[in-house]
Amino acid sequence: MRVIRKYANRRLYDTSESRYVTLEDIRQLIVDREEFRVEDSKSGEDLTRNILLQIITEQENRGGSDDGTPMFSNKVLQQLIRFYGDSMQHSMSGYLEQSIGTFLEQQKILRQQMQQAMKGNPMQAANPMEVMRKVAEQNLLLWKNLSRSGYPRSSQDKNEGDDSSSS
Repeated sequence: MRVIRKYANRRLYDTSESRYVTLEDIRQLIVDREEFRVEDSKSGEDLTRNILLQIITEQENRGGSDDGTPMFSNKVLQQLIRFYGDSMQHSMSGYLEQSIGTFLEQQKILRQQMQQAMKGNPMQAANPMEVMRKVAEQNLLLWKNLSRSGYPRSSQDKNEGDDSSSS
């Protein structure tokens, strides 16, 4: 695991490569799936999370994507902020982590199916509708697991009644 030291002057030093690095260099480590830890040069305190948040902030300020659209809208950011200190903060954290994992798995499956179709192996490529059905099933399972963990339902859900209690 790479160790990056953060000095009082806010400079970051990669001990593996014996050179100073930027937030963009650290972002590239993440993209390359390289394990690292950022620590305070004096105390050894783990600062990795702070650096990750800085990278996200920098990406969002740049617009996040090629077309300049940030990943998080103001509405999403406001909703996330509301969860801090709320009794459901831990559930939301778990939900987000699980959702991203599910999204990545679904993305992997769809890419594999596209590669099979592009290779001209239609017999090996799954029916696109079948792939989408499986994606929908995974999403439904994620929501069911979340509701079992005590995640609060919206007032709209509560007003529509609970069909699951009659089954």
